[in-house]
Amino acid sequence: MLPRLDAHSLADLALRSHAASQACSCMKTPVPGWESMPLSLPEEQLREVATLVSSEEEEPTFEEFHPNGTRYWSADAPIAQRYFPYNRCNVWECTVCGRHFLRYTEGGGYFVDRRIRLLDPALIVDAPL
Repeated sequence: MLPRLDAHSLADLALRSHAASQACSCMKTPVPGWESMPLSLPEEQLREVATLVSSEEEEPTFEEFHPNGTRYWSADAPIAQRYFPYNRCNVWECTVCGRHFLRYTEGGGYFVDRRIRLLDPALIVDAPL
């Protein structure tokens, strides 16, 4: 079972991730905002390390958090773990450089899309629902 991160633990992890400075294939296609999993990012060099999913909620909200007019795809959209899609994310680490990413699977009527976003400490907010 993956450990669940609270906002403080997520911010600490993001700061360590942000300090990674070595060139790495995981950064070949930048993912500052939500993107479909790029083919340039080798899946085998990522490992799942934590979750933001709350076991206390029966059905997490689909409400998004954009107090400054950002949108889902915005690179500067806040990372608010109680809101969609963060409340459905797991945290993955690049085993080569130590950077961390948020990932979840978007499912629609006719598609499944694995999405990924770099964990940026400057964008983490502890916003109540």
